[in-house]
Amino acid sequence: MTRKRWSDLKPRVISGLIMIAIGMAAVWLGGVWWQALIALICGGMVWELVTMVDSGRTKAQYILAAATVVCVFVAIRIPPSFALPLLMLPTMLGFSRMERGGVTYAVTTMMILLAGYSMMALRSDYGLTWMLWLVAVIVATDVMGYFAGKSIGGPKFWPRVSPNKTWAGTVGGWVGAAVVGAFWAGWTIEGAGLIGISIAVSMASQIGDIAESTIKRKAGVKDSSNLIPGHGGLMDRFDGMLGGAVFLIIAGQIVGFPSGV
Repeated sequence: MTRKRWSDLKPRVISGLIMIAIGMAAVWLGGVWWQALIALICGGMVWELVTMVDSGRTKAQYILAAATVVCVFVAIRIPPSFALPLLMLPTMLGFSRMERGGVTYAVTTMMILLAGYSMMALRSDYGLTWMLWLVAVIVATDVMGYFAGKSIGGPKFWPRVSPNKTWAGTVGGWVGAAVVGAFWAGWTIEGAGLIGISIAVSMASQIGDIAESTIKRKAGVKDSSNLIPGHGGLMDRFDGMLGGAVFLIIAGQIVGFPSGV
């Protein structure tokens, strides 16, 4: 039983290390490298989304994915007032291409594009420090949640939608985010308040994960795709980043975060 419980750990760790290496290199380089990576990830998630909610749309998934890549990549290069309608364009295009799941597609695609734009803007406007903080919060939430859930187990968080998630894993994710927030608070001007912001971002990332689980459950699939060994698809891996980035772009305006930038 124990061996089965940890059977996915090796491919998960290997794939995770590769993704971290690619992601960290792109974050460090910034500019077009980071923007191209984010645009491709957004396009891949839209491809998976269409495949799940309307599996008969074999051409639509490629058209809408390509439109997403182009729109996200171009949006960061133009004034925000003109970027907003461009970010909405793939959502509107989907209504004419989808036979099923149009509302799910529209809402999720809008979040994907806003999250992608948010992550590009965070890196270009606020610098490497805060981009690394966001990535660290999401990764800590996922890693601590995974190990706490597997090790402790206990009551399920929402068994009807996500039968593998436990309260132990959920709270473990908050603890991991708090540790990251405390570390960053020690060498930035944000202070202890960053711990609370980090926990809130962690919660938002978990909401993104739950939302994706709901989509998969309705579609009757275990993973959004099989692109990443041990992790499933891009949406399985980046659903937390999706929720966290969308939350940050909204909540950051309320609390004035990051300060002094």
